[in-house]
Parts: sequence; C-alpha cells; structure tokens
Amino acid sequence: MDRQERETQVRRTTMAVVLGVKPRMWPGNFDSPNPTGHLSQADDEGFDMSAFPGISTLVSRAGAATVLTAATVTASMLLPGVAADAQAATPGQAALKVAASKKGSPYQYGAAGPNRFDCSGLTLYSFKKVGKNLPRTAQDQYNRTRHLSAGSRQTGDLVFFHSGSNVYHVGIYAGDNKIWHSPKPGASVRLEKIWSNSVWYGRVN
Repeated sequence: MDRQERETQVRRTTMAVVLGVKPRMWPGNFDSPNPTGHLSQADDEGFDMSAFPGISTLVSRAGAATVLTAATVTASMLLPGVAADAQAATPGQAALKVAASKKGSPYQYGAAGPNRFDCSGLTLYSFKKVGKNLPRTAQDQYNRTRHLSAGSRQTGDLVFFHSGSNVYHVGIYAGDNKIWHSPKPGASVRLEKIWSNSVWYGRVN
C-alpha cells in the first residue's frame, strides 16, 4: 500500500471512529476483505471528506500511528459540545462518583475507607482518590473550601451541616437537593435528601 492509499484509509477510519459507524466494505478489513489492501475498487466507498471543510487536510497529515489522536481532534471540531462537557468535569464531580461507588459501606466513627467511613472520612477518601487532599474533620474541610451560596452550588460541591458556627456533618452534593454521605452509626453510605436549611456549601479547587 503506498502513502496516498494509506492516508485515504486513515481518513476513513478516523471518520468511522468519530461518527460511530461501520465503514462499508473497506478493503482488507471487513466483510469482503481484499488481501492486497489496494483501494482501486473502493474509491467510491467510505466518507465524502469534502463535506467537512478543513478536516480532510488535518487528517491526511496523520500517519496510521496517530489515528486516535486525529480522531479526538476531529471529534472536537465536529462535536464541540461533547468535548466541552468532557473538559468541564470538576474534581468534585469525579469525587462524587467515588462516593456513590461506596453505597452500602457501613458507618464507623473515625474511619476513612476503603470499606467503612464516617461523614468526613467519606469526603476525604473520595477527593483523595481524584488527587485532592482535604483535612480530616468536617469543620476543617469547610475552612479549606471556597464558600458558595445555595444558588451557586453544583454537583460535587461539599454540603456542610451546621449548628450556629459549628459544622457537625458533611456530604457531597449530587443534584436535585440530595447528597451522598455516611450518616450515622448503624447506617451506611447512601443518597439522601438534604433535610435541613442550616447548611453551607463549599467547593474544592
């Protein structure tokens, strides 16, 4: 296979990866393989790259070893919303997934995982798993975070329950006025509605 033929195949493969479709009868690959790998009988198959101005030139310069990279770049051009969503993920949202994965783990005072937790132990463990270090207690975690109004809260933010100026409990905001938390002795990690108006919000940066 010469260079031009290889680059043509790279373009088609890239578009298949981006758009999530199976190419039609590409030589040497699929339903009717062509052992020689030549494209002489497949010129009219695959994708019309002229429909995507600028992308054909970009992909044609990529070798076979960089197909995945080219596909990622192309995806960001064709599907900017998807790329933006991926880039928008925060440490808090990643920590939220960790906390949710611990559903059913029993409460134990002073425990910070991996199988038992108290409230601040769960938040400490979840953020540590995504590369963020928090202090041990709920009060100290509140002092460490960037404080927010209820209107500015997002999934992954910490929710601090307080009595006066004293913070006594913490969970991770999951949206829909709910938190993942480790509630109390005899209970386990669970998703639960926020039950009090005496809450503060903090974000881990």
